[in-house]
Amino acid sequence: MSRIPEDELEFRFFRAGGPGGQNVNKVSTAVQMRFDVKNSPSLTEPVKARLMKLAGSRLTLDGVIVISAVRFRTQERNKADAVERLEAMVAEASIKPVYRVPTRPTRASKERRLQAKSSRSSIKSGRGKPSLD
Repeated sequence: MSRIPEDELEFRFFRAGGPGGQNVNKVSTAVQMRFDVKNSPSLTEPVKARLMKLAGSRLTLDGVIVISAVRFRTQERNKADAVERLEAMVAEASIKPVYRVPTRPTRASKERRLQAKSSRSSIKSGRGKPSLD
């Protein structure tokens, strides 16, 4: 793992439904991984805040992210899948958002806009019925 130490992750294994043949009723292949974001020393505070927002419904009230992996038939692949998904979330949360700096229009652009409006207005006013004066 690149970002999060293994000792900060807690794994629980349970039997999964779905494909697996006769093994499905005997072997605990599904993985539930828990990662305590609030108390993690390996992440900075801004990354923690973005990660908690990004986790959505996977975040508990205690600040723990719970990821369940049941996609594969083996415990090892499900464990690796859960870790990959968490690392992807951390990588996305590590990207600092770029905020737009609001700018004001220049004087020249305002004048061009007003000039275009007045020329358009004169074109439209010339379209009316001719007066009988």
